[in-house]
Amino acid sequence: MNETLNKIKALMGLIDRQVRLMEVCGTHTVAIFRHGIRDLLPEGVKLLSGPGCPVCVTSIRDIETAIAISKVDNVILTTFGDMMRVPGEKKNLLDAKAEGSDVRIVYSPLDALQIAEDNRDKKIVFFATGFETTSPSVAGTIMESERKKADNFYVYTVHKTVPPAIKALLDSDEVNIDGFILPGHVSAIIGSKPYSFINGYNKPSVITGFESHDILTGIMMLLMQISEKRAKVEIQYARVVREEGNPKAVSIMNEYFEASDAEWRGIGTIPLSGLRLREKFQHRDITKMIDIYVPEFEEPKACSCGDILKGIKMPSECKLFGKTCTPDSPVGACMVSTEGSCAAYYKYGLVK
Repeated sequence: MNETLNKIKALMGLIDRQVRLMEVCGTHTVAIFRHGIRDLLPEGVKLLSGPGCPVCVTSIRDIETAIAISKVDNVILTTFGDMMRVPGEKKNLLDAKAEGSDVRIVYSPLDALQIAEDNRDKKIVFFATGFETTSPSVAGTIMESERKKADNFYVYTVHKTVPPAIKALLDSDEVNIDGFILPGHVSAIIGSKPYSFINGYNKPSVITGFESHDILTGIMMLLMQISEKRAKVEIQYARVVREEGNPKAVSIMNEYFEASDAEWRGIGTIPLSGLRLREKFQHRDITKMIDIYVPEFEEPKACSCGDILKGIKMPSECKLFGKTCTPDSPVGACMVSTEGSCAAYYKYGLVK
């Protein structure tokens, strides 16, 4: 580790300016804090959190839609636990459960399918969130529901994909980033090829693991590219990530889902950054089975979650951070999840 840190310091001497690197993945944000990476780096290296926390980018409208679905008669809504406290306009799924909706936490979409088999007289809906890491398991569960003829199993999918979000950041005049620490988990599924467009923006990028030596080596590799004035997608996390990714996982994901526009909380609609069920499987889409209308909603006033997700602001620069907005009483989604940048900053004591 000391050798890598010395190389980082030497490279910063060659670059001789501040370097802004974005860790796209929320798990990287937490790992960077846990390992004390920021304290180890030279002052000129600035790490910014990106839109890689699936909880944080789930829009208010998507949360409100899930709440509305849970209130329909004979519906059991199932979801991962970290979605329960994500704020909608005024309420969250915990509130809906307290008001009588049957909302259940599951650890896998297969758990939701089992609930469907045990409750054939009800509609079981899995609130399908997350990036390319989780969408293959949802696709596999839909395949299993078809095999078992579980006609009462449905999904409400708000899956999102990472590469289009990075492209949206690069196309924005607001964002000033010198390089990307690309996500390890997502890249284990999709590989490195879907990021090749980043080369055209002359931005170095490295797919990195989550241990301290992974992250520091990834930063060193980024600084080497910057110092040599080149831009390439490189893989530091080679023990897990291959250039072609996981072909079987990608294949089943593409069999059941197709790209669609998606709304990202605090960012807006990003073209072709979502996953919807293909026409052949839309009988599993709960929004096609029941009539649900939810209007557009504005983000909470003074909440800077959107700017934080884009790397424009640090969490501590938000007026609500650590005051009105805390993990016990979150205003924005960045404070809800353990992978959220605001929650990480709060947990590790970076509160003004």
